[in-house]
Amino acid sequence: MITNSILLEVGNLNGLVYVILLILLGPPIFLALIGLILFKTQSRKAGKVFFILAGVYLVIGLGICGALMVGY
Repeated sequence: MITNSILLEVGNLNGLVYVILLILLGPPIFLALIGLILFKTQSRKAGKVFFILAGVYLVIGLGICGALMVGY
């Protein structure tokens, strides 16, 4: 019985914080870079759409991932 509980114990979770931060900040940065490239070169309207998408994703990510980080 003791060996079963040892297998269920969680070890080091330091990498989980970095994964949450990557999910939180990665896509908005990527979308903002695409928006900047499109805004400077081809289509200003598409660039603005990508900037808006980056902002919305950042706000939602801060809400969901931020709530997870506060519990940590």
